[in-house]
This record gives sequence, C-alpha cells and structure tokens, in this order.
Amino acid sequence: MATLTEAPPPLAPTAAEKKPPRKRGRWTPYWLLLPGLLWLLVFFALPMIYQASTSVQTGSLEEGYKVTWHFATYWDALSEYWPQFLRSVLYAASATVLCLVLGYPLAYLIAFRAGRWRNLIMILVIAPFFTSFLIRTLAWKTILADSGPVVGVLNTLHVLDVTSWLGWTAGDRVLATPLAVVCGLTYNFLPFMVLPLYTSLERIDGRLHEAAGDLYARPITTFRKVTFPLSMPGVVSGTLLTFIPAAGDYVNAELLGSTDTRMIGNVIQTQFLRVLDYPTAAALSFILMAAILFMVTFYIRRSGTEDLV
Repeated sequence: MATLTEAPPPLAPTAAEKKPPRKRGRWTPYWLLLPGLLWLLVFFALPMIYQASTSVQTGSLEEGYKVTWHFATYWDALSEYWPQFLRSVLYAASATVLCLVLGYPLAYLIAFRAGRWRNLIMILVIAPFFTSFLIRTLAWKTILADSGPVVGVLNTLHVLDVTSWLGWTAGDRVLATPLAVVCGLTYNFLPFMVLPLYTSLERIDGRLHEAAGDLYARPITTFRKVTFPLSMPGVVSGTLLTFIPAAGDYVNAELLGSTDTRMIGNVIQTQFLRVLDYPTAAALSFILMAAILFMVTFYIRRSGTEDLV
C-alpha cells in the first residue's frame, strides 16, 4: 500500500524545457520606433537646443553672436512685449470657446443624427483642409469687407454697435479689428475641435441614453449627466488642438488685423525676419512655449480626465 500511494518520481527535464525558446522579433517594436525617434531628434530636439543657445547669446548679425549666458534677454522681451502675450491668450481663448460652441452641436449631429448624411457632413468639415491656410484666410478679407453682405447684416441688426462698445470692432468696420482676427482663428481651427468631439461622442454606447430615458430623465438631464461627461476626452482634446496653435498664430492677425491686433507670433516673426534680433525672438519663443505648457498642464489637471482622444 505504501508503494501504491507514493508519488511517482519526477520526469527528467527534456532539452526543450532546460532552455527556453528564443523569442523572435523582440527588437521589432524598437526598430519600428527608430525612424520616428530620429525624426523627433533631428527636427525637434536639435532645433530646440539651438534656439535655447541663441536665446542667451549677444552680438549682432555683422559681428556674429556668441553664447554669453545673457538671461536678461528673457526679462527684457517679456517686459516689452507682455501686451502681445496677453492679447494672444485672449484671442486664442475666445476662438477656442467659439469653436466649442459651434463644434459641439455639429459633432453631436454627425454622431447621433446624421444617418446616411454622416460621410458628406464629415467631408464638408474637413473641406477647408483641401486649400491652403493662406488662401482660406485671405477669403475672409472679402467676406468681412466693408461693402460686403456680412457687415451690412451686422449693421442692420445693430450688432456692430455692441461690438464697438466692447472694443472688438471700430465703428462700422470689421476688418482690422479683434473680431476679424478671432473670426479667422475660429474658422481655421474649427475642424480641430469637431473631429475629436465626433470621435468621443461616437464611442458613447446608445444604450446609456435609452437607460436614462427609461429612468424618466429629460433630454437636457441625459445630456448633462451622460453625454457631456462621457465626451470630456473629446472636449479636452479639441480645446487643446485649437488653443495651442491659435496662441502662436500670426497669419490671421497679419492679414485680418492691424498694428493694434498684433499677436506674439507676429512679434516673433518680425524679430526673426525683419529686425534680425535672433536672441529676442528665441527668448520670446521659449516664453510662449513655457506659458502654453503651464496653462495646458493646469487645464488637463482641472478637467478631471486623463483620457485624450
């Protein structure tokens, strides 16, 4: 009986069990990442390092620039051009809010109500990308012309009286005013708001809306308690994709604005290409990048979501 109840002796391990099989393709993901990493290194990291060294240089274009660790350039640039920084943040924030107000209903329509027209509406949303950024911005000079229909309708409705009182327009003119710049920013960056919103809304399970209706929730309650919270990743992504490029934009302010509506992007362009003050231009670029990074970090933490579309 003792012999029958004893456990059988363990089998001798085979050669395959002694040596685990070699994993093939272990380095494949890293090789696939290598081109992208090299691209970022050559076209992002190295230019950033070069601009950082430029921002602490002194000298002139004729005599040459030398790294003297002149950090006072940052303070001088900020103290002189802080109005343009504030104006850029104000214009970018205004355009972002307008894009959200206009883009959310459109994305909701595409996700839940468009039906067989969904593809057509999506094409219309991205249609501005088929033309140059410069061309579609120049088109707004014709749209907002003093003798154009838009200005005529706004004058008839006395809208320009209100915007003039707010300081966004000048009398009966819309061009060369803050309103024109914000309109250009809103139009050019609206697709960057609609697409993330649509992606986020499309992921929402329709049964959640049905369950809310079964619990006698009104449509506005369903939107406030179900739809909007679940679409927050799209809201955060869309606002970031709109605000960040709008804050550094200079084309809209250059073509649709005036000297009183210059943004920090216009100042950087002027310092680089006209004044040829490279240290000041580089310092302004780093100040803008640091300010946007701080605002984006604060915004993401306050938004209550870490999921981005």
